[in-house]
Amino acid sequence: MPQMLAHALATAAVTLTALLTIPVAAHAADDAPPGTAAPDCVHHYADRRYTTVVNDCDSPVSVTVAYSDGRWAPCRTLAPRDTATFAGHGFDGTQVLGLDTCLPAAS
Repeated sequence: MPQMLAHALATAAVTLTALLTIPVAAHAADDAPPGTAAPDCVHHYADRRYTTVVNDCDSPVSVTVAYSDGRWAPCRTLAPRDTATFAGHGFDGTQVLGLDTCLPAAS
C-alpha cells in the first residue's frame, strides 16, 4: 500500500509539473524581452503611425521594435527582402529606439 501511494504521488507531481511549465514556457516566448541589436542590414523607418522594417540581409531575421517607454512589438520573422509594418511611436512622446532580434513564439 505505501508503495502505491508513493507511486501515485510521484505521478501526480510529474503531471502537475508538466502542466504548469508548458503554459509558462509558451507565455515567456511571447513576452520575452528583446535580444541583441538587429544586424545592420535590417532597416527601419518610423513615424507616428507606423514603423516599417526592411530586411536587406541574405537570410531570414526575427526582429522586434523597441520603444522608449519599455514596450516592444511582437516578434516577426522577415525573409530576405521582406518588409513588415509595426506600430509607430504614437502621439504621446514615445520614440522608436531601434530594432532587436527576438525569438518568434512557438505555434
